[in-house]
Amino acid sequence: MPGESDLQKLLAGMRPELNAGCYVFATADDGVVPPGVTPVVTVAEREGLTLVLSRQEADAAGVAYEYVAGWITLRVHSALEAVGLTAAVARELTDANLSCNVVAGFHHDHLFVPYEQAAQAVAVLEGLARRSA
Repeated sequence: MPGESDLQKLLAGMRPELNAGCYVFATADDGVVPPGVTPVVTVAEREGLTLVLSRQEADAAGVAYEYVAGWITLRVHSALEAVGLTAAVARELTDANLSCNVVAGFHHDHLFVPYEQAAQAVAVLEGLARRSA
């Protein structure tokens, strides 16, 4: 089934869901994922392999990190070519003074926000969805 590309439908149906746990951003300078670590996101960069993984796994494997995040999944199936979803979400979170790191998956968009503010970010996004319905 193809993803949704209509911005109004995307916003109204985004159904933000906070995933359980804390997630951290780390790097594997040698490009190798440490044993015992199963990242939820990887990004290959010139400087090294970025890993987003559970804080529990990072701590157990001795992986250094700085940023601790809550992971929000927008449950709407967004088309990769859809225009405006990321911008609208970023604008709403910016207005609430919340930082956000966005990762697009094939089916959903994933937001990593400061862990202590994750519930607030979900509430802000739910408000945007209600206003867009």
